[in-house]
Amino acid sequence: MALPPPASDCAAIVTGASSGIGEQLAGLLSRRGYPVVLVARSADRLDELATRLGPQAHPLPTDLSDRSARAALPDRIAQLGLIPDILINNAGFSTLGLVAKSVPEQEVNLVEVDVAAVVDLCSRFLPGMVDRRRGAVLNVASVAAFGPLPGQAAYGGAKAFVLSYTHSLRGELRGTGVTATALCPGPVDTGFGDAAGFKKEEAEAALPQVMWVPADKVAQAGIDGLAAGKAVVVPGRVNRIAAALFRVAPPESLLPLLIRGHPAFKRD
Repeated sequence: MALPPPASDCAAIVTGASSGIGEQLAGLLSRRGYPVVLVARSADRLDELATRLGPQAHPLPTDLSDRSARAALPDRIAQLGLIPDILINNAGFSTLGLVAKSVPEQEVNLVEVDVAAVVDLCSRFLPGMVDRRRGAVLNVASVAAFGPLPGQAAYGGAKAFVLSYTHSLRGELRGTGVTATALCPGPVDTGFGDAAGFKKEEAEAALPQVMWVPADKVAQAGIDGLAAGKAVVVPGRVNRIAAALFRVAPPESLLPLLIRGHPAFKRD
């Protein structure tokens, strides 16, 4: 079994735990008996979630775009008397719009959270897992990782990085007792789009309703896939078909379709 057995001093770290998929992932792991370390910026939301999950849930408000804050996480977790056995890199966000009209600071901030934080936390927590010969990493990417995403170029590129990085981790971790899985959801109604700058109605117009999968089902698929030692988990049959199409179709042939339906191009 790819998931280490629950223990009172062995924790699952969940980033982006304050809402959406991250909140659901934290709940699933808590119900399986794992102490959970809840990481996100919103202290109030983390406190509310920790209250619901019980004394085995530990909120650690952290701005993952801040390199010094990321570097402090291992010591903060050690002070709780916990050993990180599971790392869920779920935190992430998107910007919306054309690169030629983008705000550089916002684009770089996306890279810090969606890419640098994944690399940083894996680099900090994997050595201990390998030494103990037990551990599991779930990196949340996206169906967008499989192809181009004009209108959200930085986000698509970031998720492509996460997917490739996770595949590489699996090669490095063979025989260590530690595994890594990439979770690649399609559209999920979590408020993610509002944060990116477009409304749900716009997203629903661009993406068929059959592609939408609820956050709880995405989280369940992720945990099941991690437990089974899968390399990649794509929740939803239609999303799996879309991911397969992205893999075989030349990117240039997909661009007209992707541009035609994307909200960023309807505004420009």
